[in-house]
Amino acid sequence: MAHPPRPPARPVFFNLMQIQMPVGALASIGHRLSGVLLAAGLPVAVYLLDISLRDEQGFAEVTRWGNSWAFKGAAFLLAWALAHHVLAGVRHLLTDISVGSTLYRARRSAWAVNLSGVAIALLVGALWL
Repeated sequence: MAHPPRPPARPVFFNLMQIQMPVGALASIGHRLSGVLLAAGLPVAVYLLDISLRDEQGFAEVTRWGNSWAFKGAAFLLAWALAHHVLAGVRHLLTDISVGSTLYRARRSAWAVNLSGVAIALLVGALWL
């Protein structure tokens, strides 16, 4: 009589730093992350716009904040978020209607979204920041 196989004694530990995700997963995670950043940044942008439109002192204050490295870093991050979110959203919409949904084209479009989002953010950073 054969004995049934024994389950492992302990749960298996997965090291998340060793897992290689496919490029499509990275594009999808980036799309979600960029959406969260845009949703969090919108109230701040509206608040800064409100302050800058109140009077000359408010405009000068927002301009002074705009010259700080923290503000420029946040603006760079939001530029990436906007570029990536728009590009990934268009990619998802196209795959919903079966445009570029083969594995080869899906991988290529994911690479294009990831690299183009970074390139657009770098371009905005070089021109504005």
